[in-house]
Amino acid sequence: MPSNSENNFAGIEVALAMMRGVVVSGSGEIIGRSESTYEPENLIAAIADLTRELREAGEVKSVGLAIPGLVNRETDRVLISTGLPFTAREHIHADLMTATGLRFELENDANAAAYGEYKAGAGRDARDIFYMGIGDAIGGAMILDGKLWTGASGCAGEIGHITIDTEGVECVCGNTGCLETTCSGPNIVRRARERLNRDSTSSLSTLAMHEEFTAGDLALAANNGDDFSVMMLERTGRSIGIAVASVINLLSLERIILGGTIMEAGDLILAPIIAEARKRSFQPCFEAAKIVSAELGADGVAIGAALLARDTGTE
Repeated sequence: MPSNSENNFAGIEVALAMMRGVVVSGSGEIIGRSESTYEPENLIAAIADLTRELREAGEVKSVGLAIPGLVNRETDRVLISTGLPFTAREHIHADLMTATGLRFELENDANAAAYGEYKAGAGRDARDIFYMGIGDAIGGAMILDGKLWTGASGCAGEIGHITIDTEGVECVCGNTGCLETTCSGPNIVRRARERLNRDSTSSLSTLAMHEEFTAGDLALAANNGDDFSVMMLERTGRSIGIAVASVINLLSLERIILGGTIMEAGDLILAPIIAEARKRSFQPCFEAAKIVSAELGADGVAIGAALLARDTGTE
């Protein structure tokens, strides 16, 4: 039955071509969820429509909006986002408040996911965490002494753009060999396709039977015992482990949390990440850190956005 409390909060994740939303109570309990697709030219209207759907679960006080891009929360402006049309980015905050009559809090999607895991997921008993989200892109965020730390520019945590292969392919950011060029979902698929095309022994893989497959399909195939998929996950895990070791050596945080569809492979991806991080980390720092998978699943970004809307101005 819908909650009529005015202390409910909504969170919406905007991803490529789709949105996912949740409503949480003041205590953080999920009381409603919804998702929808959208066309880029109608983004504002689509977010407003999804907000109206979410309000059917109970009236909400404010909305957290998590987007794939860099956000200045002081000015409520989107600084950079390849995932949003420019016309929507320019006045998205004011346009949404006008369209819905609600307060909106803008946030980067990785920051939102990190906050959700810190408050209600794999980091809820930790004080300092680093979150890495492995999806269409790779984002990162950190919480230090219980608070999101975004740095002088508001853009801290961009671990997807640290260099792990100086001879690698060019990244969308202009650098070469970024972590994202190897381990984001589309690049995991790219590497798998290249291997399938040049290695005849890989034709036995179940992935070879499908023209279109995703990183999630690879994770599923690995869990079902597909040797090729297991090998690709091990290699991907080693690359992620290099980046994790850099975080551990630089920050020595107590919890590293890894999210995204590829983490559905469980220990098949987590074990090589931990093994590589162990090899490359300063040992006292590694022993003080715990490397774990995220717990909130597909709703994690939206949950974090809702909790940020709840806690903004109260912490």
